[in-house]
Amino acid sequence: MTETVTEPHVDFATHPDRYRHWRLDVDGSVATLTMAIEPSAGLRDDYELKMNSYDLGVDIELNDAVQRLRFEYPGVKVVVVTGGIDKMFCAGANITMLAGSSHAHKVNFCKFTNETRNSIEDSSSNSQQVWIAAVNGTAAGGGYELALACDEILLVDDRSSAVSLPEVPLLAVLPGTGGLTRVVDKRFVRRDLADAFSTRSEGVRGQTALDWGLVDAIAPSSEFQALIAARAEARAAGSDRPDDGIGVALIELDRTIEVDSVAYSNVTVAIDRSLGTATFTISAPTAAQPTSGDELVEAAAGGWLFQTARELDDAILHLRFNEPEVGTWVFKTTGSGDAVAGAEEVLASDPDHWFVREVRLLWARVLKRVDVSARSLVALIEPGSAFAGPLAELILAADRSYMLEGTWEDHDEPPAPATIRFTGSSLGLFPMSNGLSRLQTRFWGRDVALQAAIDMVGKDLLAADALAAEMVTFTPDDLDWHDEVRLMLEERNSFSPDALTGMEANYRFVGPETMETKIFARLTAWQNWIFQRPNAVGSEGALQRFGTGSRPTYDPKRV
Repeated sequence: MTETVTEPHVDFATHPDRYRHWRLDVDGSVATLTMAIEPSAGLRDDYELKMNSYDLGVDIELNDAVQRLRFEYPGVKVVVVTGGIDKMFCAGANITMLAGSSHAHKVNFCKFTNETRNSIEDSSSNSQQVWIAAVNGTAAGGGYELALACDEILLVDDRSSAVSLPEVPLLAVLPGTGGLTRVVDKRFVRRDLADAFSTRSEGVRGQTALDWGLVDAIAPSSEFQALIAARAEARAAGSDRPDDGIGVALIELDRTIEVDSVAYSNVTVAIDRSLGTATFTISAPTAAQPTSGDELVEAAAGGWLFQTARELDDAILHLRFNEPEVGTWVFKTTGSGDAVAGAEEVLASDPDHWFVREVRLLWARVLKRVDVSARSLVALIEPGSAFAGPLAELILAADRSYMLEGTWEDHDEPPAPATIRFTGSSLGLFPMSNGLSRLQTRFWGRDVALQAAIDMVGKDLLAADALAAEMVTFTPDDLDWHDEVRLMLEERNSFSPDALTGMEANYRFVGPETMETKIFARLTAWQNWIFQRPNAVGSEGALQRFGTGSRPTYDPKRV
């Protein structure tokens, strides 16, 4: 089926002053995030966001709120998310939006929504800013999946409010943001009850929802607010977030977007459309960097660690949604590796400071976003590179890495040969979705090689050393460098992008399966396929027939 959908340019920059769909209220240690979606404020004009249904624009605001709560409100220990419409928490993703979206947009939308839900869980687990879902009405599909991302789910028991995952019976697709996985892997709902729940379009209410483990507590309408307050107070008492911390404003990034480039203060992206590449160049810091948490707070946007992570994150999202045909991302760095390693030292010297912790967790999330992006990843290590500390993680994240052996011989004053330096951060500060460090993932099942690599941590490695330690893929010399890199990129651009995505995702996540890898690998892969099946998206499929009064027509063959 040929798609003719033209998706709008997507910008991920927003601010609470510009929110159309959420209201953020802070009262001491408790913040309340209320979803009251404006029906007419969708990203496209061919649908209305009725019944608190959402599109990407709603999730962009939610993602922004999640980040602001972590950085700007250190004293907030509990976030209560609730619905702003009577008897309606959230009806899930807008079906008309999905039916009218391109395949790429649907898949990217689900992936971004998944990442936002994971960030909520990361906030509860690692930032001690615990999220509670106050389900004050119907929570269907993605609405219940939002509740599932929270640490606790409270449901009003009013004989009508229900939780449901109706995608299979009504839409011929799957709950696209981890619902199936979280029901059994997070809430430990029995498999047969989970099966009954996910095929019951009307959902489950009150005591049954509590008995099945789908919610944590219920209360009648007259007692619901008291239940929310009691649970928020109890969870706030267990948080280690500071009462007197000074928040750090997420000021809008200084960004310039041109036809074939995106430029920030520390990150630039150059696009070569003929080769299908986007080349990221990340600059090392040039000024002294903070050495304590308080200094890091004071530096805020001027701190290299914080600013660079934010810029890299924005660039990744921009390319995912607005440059889907650019299939290979090339990572380069420039400047002093010593400066990068020095900037990172605060993560080890003041790890318990709330802002240091948040910056470390931000880097972990950004690097995970690199891991799960459906792009070929290449690291090019040349003289003048600064692959150290968190930037060295990009070498381990890459599908291929090339490091120049020696230097550029044809220069009048040849620069010093390239070196790379892995630091203590590579030992687990930035875990992947599989729960392992990228070093552990690289050497999975090969303990001797892993230990040899760990022994190299803290050392400046020349190309021969890096190759011997199995830290890079190839080390061409000056004579072969340009030809080898060019041929590799041309070859990559000639392969099927679908086959590459499947191959890369299989190789990137070795080792143990976690809830997160199930969501991004198993669930996303299946949903990607299901979103192309006529049973879901064909002219007689469920997404097209939904709301018309006509039942979908299914091809009954199992394949």
